[in-house]
Amino acid sequence: MTVSPERTLSSDLSTSAPTREEIFASHEGGKLATGLSAPLRDARDLAIAYTPGVAEVSRAIAAEPALARRYTWTDRLVAVVSDGTAVLGLGDIGPRASLPVMEGKSALFKTFGELDSIPLVLDTTDVDEIVETLVRLRPSFGAVNLEDVSAPRCFELERKLVEALDCPVMHDDQHGTAIVLLAALQGACAATARDLRSLKVVISGAGAAGVACARILLAGGASDVVVLDSRGIIDTARGGEKGTLAAETNPRRVTGGLADALRGADVFVGLSSATLPEEVLATMAPDSFVFALSNPDPEVHPEIAARYAAVVATGRSDFPNQINNVLAFPGVFRGALDAGARRITEGMKLAAANAIFSVAADDLAADRIVPSPFDPRVAPEVAAAVAEAARRDPAAGVTEGDRR
Repeated sequence: MTVSPERTLSSDLSTSAPTREEIFASHEGGKLATGLSAPLRDARDLAIAYTPGVAEVSRAIAAEPALARRYTWTDRLVAVVSDGTAVLGLGDIGPRASLPVMEGKSALFKTFGELDSIPLVLDTTDVDEIVETLVRLRPSFGAVNLEDVSAPRCFELERKLVEALDCPVMHDDQHGTAIVLLAALQGACAATARDLRSLKVVISGAGAAGVACARILLAGGASDVVVLDSRGIIDTARGGEKGTLAAETNPRRVTGGLADALRGADVFVGLSSATLPEEVLATMAPDSFVFALSNPDPEVHPEIAARYAAVVATGRSDFPNQINNVLAFPGVFRGALDAGARRITEGMKLAAANAIFSVAADDLAADRIVPSPFDPRVAPEVAAAVAEAARRDPAAGVTEGDRR
């Protein structure tokens, strides 16, 4: 039975919170298991799947390595990689404690993107050691989803992996968040007849997600973006990733802290643990957008934000307008693998955001600026848009033989 987006969204918001007993019971023994794509019923099946038949396939791949994409599961296998240094809101809890989260990510890949994935938690925080490990494991997987790696190491790690591996690599905490944020902001603008190019946007948080969100908003058409961290509005004196970002943002050269940045601003994007006081919120421009995305505690309670803002979004599933990465990453990786891409480019990310917005556009409202994660249209639409963008973009590395 096909569930309508409206019915799905309503059921999402009415779902009762799980109990501690339910949570632990569902994780007992882990959340993943391997399965067979073809049954082993008798000796003939065994001879085809294993010896002697499998030798024919191995000989063919040895002669033509590209055949591994067709005759093994690597073409549909994502490695979900973490060192456990920035897990959800828990911080640096180590690789073993991060494993339940990585298993959960793999479950999402299978459910929403029809992709197999393997959690790989590594007992090292050394960027070069992680890169070397994944280079050695490269024949075993088709793409890398980096997860819960702390900033600023995550920027260097992603860059080095993109250079070292001939397959799609994406740090979802950066780019998945950014893709969905852009789609949500497009939805908010359309629902309220606003123009993204005219909005003054303030991003609180200059970590992995904050940097990526600022960059994709600029690429998507925003012209006035101010980014701050716990020390205030970032400037070029910071150096590193923040210094580079400061040179690309803040065209009005605003200085100071959150109160200074938000005075007269149209959009607040919260990506840190900072609190947004109500008296500061009240200084924003009329009909503002408040995206309080910290979990589990938003920077400002949605009910308070709604007193001042025309559109309110959070990272939580128990309020409308959840900014959820699952809207992006299954389709992004599916599309990249479908196209045979070797890189996930900026154009592919913008295509993903536009596809998410296009699904939401059928039923936009101030409390429905993004589709439900359970809307069955989302992942296929994102995958198709990403694959098409990859085929058009030489930087994605799609060769004629990879095209489908």
